Amino acid sequence: MTLKTEILKLLEKDCRTTPEQIAAMLGASEAAVSAAIAELEADKTILGYKGMVDWDKTGEEIVTALIEVKVTPQRGDGFDRIAERIYQFEEVESMYLMSGAYDFTVIITGRTLKEVANFVSARLSTIDGVIGTATHFILRKYKEKHTVFENIPVQEERMIFC
Repeated sequence: MTLKTEILKLLEKDCRTTPEQIAAMLGASEAAVSAAIAELEADKTILGYKGMVDWDKTGEEIVTALIEVKVTPQRGDGFDRIAERIYQFEEVESMYLMSGAYDFTVIITGRTLKEVANFVSARLSTIDGVIGTATHFILRKYKEKHTVFENIPVQEERMIFC
């Protein structure tokens, strides 16, 4: 594995890891690590640095939905032009072109179920080329991008037999 690949894996796991720490972990010089990170940022291999938040612990009301979207691809542009229209919305956190029954998976957040429903009915489904949607609300996150959310122990319920 190359130095850049090793650096990417470490930063993906924890973007707060410093070049000095990465150098120590990989047995490389800090200058080589810093230069590699600068190259990876310049060529847009590293697109940004994000923190992961467990919003359930903040008391904020947030609804996350996974929306499957069926579209008619456009001549000459395929799926790309419709995808660009969709991912431009502020509510859209992630978007993927998929194989299977639906063409896109779109992950959005809103403050309420009604806000998410309004987004789907008034903004998403009205885009030219969108021919169907299926919305699934995420009830609880257990793991995301290799990070396990706090595990709440399940109380054991025992049935009494006579």
